[in-house]
Order: sequence, then C-alpha cells, then structure tokens
Amino acid sequence: MPARVAPAGKERSGYPQLVSDSPESQPPPVRRAAIVGAGPSGFYAAEQLLGQGFEVDVIDRLPTPFGLVRAGVAPDHPKIKSVTRMYEKTASRPGFRYFGGVELGRDIDGAELLERYHAVVYAIGTSNDNRLGIPGEELAGSHPATDFVGWYNGHPDCCEHRFDLGHPRAVVIGNGNVALDVARMLVLSDEELAATDTADHALDALRAAAVEEVVILGRRGPAQAAFTNPELRELGELSRADVVVAPGEVELDPLSAAWLASDQADSTARRNLEILTDYSSRGPTGKPRRVVLRFLLSPVEILGDDQGRVRAVKVARNRIAADDKGRLSAVPTAEHDVIECGLVLRAVGYRGRPIDGVPFEARRGLIPNEGGRVLGDDGRHRPGEYAVGWIKRGPSGVIGTNKKDAADTVARILEDAEHDRLNQPRHPDGAEVEPWLRARVDGLVTWQGWQSIDRHERTAGEPAGRPRIKLVRMADMWMIAAPDGESTPAGSV
Repeated sequence: MPARVAPAGKERSGYPQLVSDSPESQPPPVRRAAIVGAGPSGFYAAEQLLGQGFEVDVIDRLPTPFGLVRAGVAPDHPKIKSVTRMYEKTASRPGFRYFGGVELGRDIDGAELLERYHAVVYAIGTSNDNRLGIPGEELAGSHPATDFVGWYNGHPDCCEHRFDLGHPRAVVIGNGNVALDVARMLVLSDEELAATDTADHALDALRAAAVEEVVILGRRGPAQAAFTNPELRELGELSRADVVVAPGEVELDPLSAAWLASDQADSTARRNLEILTDYSSRGPTGKPRRVVLRFLLSPVEILGDDQGRVRAVKVARNRIAADDKGRLSAVPTAEHDVIECGLVLRAVGYRGRPIDGVPFEARRGLIPNEGGRVLGDDGRHRPGEYAVGWIKRGPSGVIGTNKKDAADTVARILEDAEHDRLNQPRHPDGAEVEPWLRARVDGLVTWQGWQSIDRHERTAGEPAGRPRIKLVRMADMWMIAAPDGESTPAGSV
C-alpha cells in the first residue's frame, strides 16, 4: 500500500514521518546527518541529503545562517546574496532543522555528534587569514582582510573593530576577488553605499573616510592575477574612482606571454589581461578617488611611525621565473620601493582553524580527506565523518562551486550507506537533540528564531530603502530570536 504522512502527534524527532498502511511492513530506518556550518557548502549538502531521505540538522556557531553569503559577500553585490532564497527553500523541506549559536569545540564536540548521527559533515570553512611573515605585520593599521570584510558586513566577531580611515592612501595586498572587494568598499560613493546592507557602524565610518587612493599589490604579473572577469571589470564602473594601471604594468615578460598563449592558460586569465590593458589606455577623468593596480611587487616590511602605527610598505620588485618543470613563480630582485600609507589590508588567502577532536592538516590548513571522507592520523577513513567546501578543498572557486563539491561528498556518504559503512549512533532519536543542545547552549536559535531576526532586520531597513539593517551583536540577536517568555543568555543584555 502507499505510504502516508503520520498524523499530528505521531511524529518522531520533530520531523514528519512516512508510515505504511500495511500492518506487516515497517518503514526503513531513518538516517540522520549533522552538518556543522550553515554556509553555501553546508546548505548544498543539506539539500542533497534531504533528497536522499536523510533527516538533516544544520548547526552553526552564529545565530544567523548563510555563512559568507551574509558575512563575506560585498554589500554592493545584492544579486549574489539572493542565492539565500535557494537555501530558504531547503530549510522549508521536511526533515530539516537549524540550530544556531552552537560552537563545535566549545559547546559540543565531534564525538558527541557521532553518538547522535549516522553522518557528521564538517562545513566550517577557512576563517583564519594567511600571514605574510614579514616585519611590521602586527603594527596598528595592519589588518587581515577577513577582519575588514567582517567589520563592514556586521559579523559579531568584528563589529567592535576599529580601522583608521584617516590617511589618504591604503594598500591592499593580494590579487584575488577579496582584494577587489575591500578596495571597492573604500572608494564607493555615499549613494552607492546607501542602498546596501553595510553594517551601520561601518557605513558611518566609510562615509567619513579620508582615503583618496587604494593601491592593490600583486606578487605575480597581470597574467597570473586571480581576479574573476566580472569583479575586475566592475572597478571601471565606480562612480567616484578612476582605475589606474600604468602601461608598463601590463607589459608581459616572455615567460608569461608564452604561458598565456599556451593551452595551460584559461580564458579568465586572457580576459583579465584584456581588461587591464584597457584600463592602462584610459586617462584620468577627474574623479576624486583612485584605485591603482600594481604587479610584480612583494611586501618585505611594513614600516611604522614613532607611535607604532603603519606609515608605509616596503616592497621588492619581482621577476617571473620558471623551475625545471616549467612552472612559473615570482622571484624577488634587489630592487625595492616604499609606498606611503596609513592602512594595510592583507588579502593573501585563508586557512582553516583547528578544532579539538577533528583531524587537521596544519600545513594546508584543511581537514584531511579523500573525496570528502575525513581521514584519521592513520590515513584511514573515520566512519561517519565527512568534509565539504573550503575546509575540504581550500578557499577556491565561487559560491556555485560548492554545489558540485557537496555533490561529490554526498556521493561518498551514499556509497557508505549502501555498504553499511556509516556511523552507528548510540542515541539516534532526533527528539533528544534539541533538549540536549538547550542544556548545553544558552540562547539556542532555531530556524524560527532566525526568521524573527530576518524580519526584524528587513523591517528596520525599509524606511531607508535598504535591504536590511543588520543586528551585529549576539545579545541583540538572542533577544529578537527568543520566543516570548524565553530568557536570553545570562549576562548578555
């Protein structure tokens, strides 16, 4: 006979359950997965697991979901942020639950999740910045770009940060899209900022900023820049900033020219060079701000003043060289230069953060894995543990890249399910999870709590014509998310 949904009062674990009209048959055992991390990779994995009959709990250390879509995508890119509509559809599916405000390694650990789930998927991203390893990196006014991005996006970890925007020049080190994002945010006009969900504290500071020029430094040449074409092209559309590329900056050395003409180079690299060459042919238009792109320069020291604040960056001129396998790299020369500035933002890549009880490869800053299956110190798969997204493969690709990445990991989970290799939890009843978490976590936020935060932010933004005005402090989020009569964490307000 066909299966039907259990009537109200007959649900297990808070999920609608399929039951059979035949008294002889029993429903197949329900497999349950915990996904740690509510960013794009976590939601793509959740969607695919739900489609395969799993019940899925998504756990995040913040009360708010969506990871870098909320806290990393530049505020002037609302179309990219609209991907959250797909994640909201995932959250509306039977079998999905969200538990925010739960930090793995602080409130709970991986072993405790394995006691309750058949599969635990780590989708925790790469939140630590790479270091330059040069003198002066710790001077006041030298910051990782992750902090600046979190600050203007209203991430609770960064909302109290302070950035000195009073100097006419800032230097951004790095040649990827994050470098372009932070440079662009420093030169946007009041009108361009006004329609965004930039956090209020950053909105006020950016409007009052004295920055007139942002210099973006690339260690390698223009042919090797890691920008995507749309991001690079967007610089030329800023209303109050000219893009400056000196003609000499786009002259290729013979090795780079040969590489770009070969099958090894992709169309993105070729198109980037075309865009940069176009910029080099433009003259100044009189806009009050400038974004200057320079290549083949490596910072060797950040210089400070008598008060211990950034005053300049010392750079070495590089040349492109090939190793014995033909691979190109930037090699420093004896030529140096000094670029005066008052702010340095380092956008040179990211790495994962180790968590107690979870395998971690320190050299690469990732969870060691094979196709998404987490590997232990002995090189063998740890049953029931999987990785997805940046913590699996490194910080590369765009948001959509995580969909295929999640599909690859989910395929491994399904293979293990088919061959009875999943974890066998001691406490598989999903009804026990929420009481367990509430006993561990003050201010646990469910999907309904997030929806309350979302409505509050959107409503606050409507009078100003903004998509939302973000809550940036955990205490405020807890207060809005808490059901009537439910207390917020002790000491939080």
